[in-house]
Amino acid sequence: MVPQSIRYLGGLRCEATHGPSGRIVTTDAPVDNHGKGEAHSPTDLVCTALATCMLTTAGIVAQRDGIALDGAVASVEKHMTTTLPRKIARIVVRITFPATVAVEFRAKLEKAAHTCPVALSLHPDVVQEISLTWG
Repeated sequence: MVPQSIRYLGGLRCEATHGPSGRIVTTDAPVDNHGKGEAHSPTDLVCTALATCMLTTAGIVAQRDGIALDGAVASVEKHMTTTLPRKIARIVVRITFPATVAVEFRAKLEKAAHTCPVALSLHPDVVQEISLTWG
């Protein structure tokens, strides 16, 4: 368990402190939901968590197997519902892995990405549109 503390700052902003490192993440409500949109919203962080978890989990497998994934990049889009209750409807993740990864390792890394803990933890109603490409 990684301890974190979260403090409400007012004005729809929160500050989350990661216990072991002391690093701070600030959140803000998005403009379309009464905020200023000056920082990641909590739902932005959910989407970011999915993309970074996919890269990290593939990275764990790559590291174990001696495969270099340095330079892999991801982009993520959040799509909210247009009706109440307000929630994430769809997350689009596009990952580009280095073309230098041997073809025989690619399926293993793709499986790792698709089965990362965040992907498995999201509610089944949240559509995960995932695109994995090589180079």
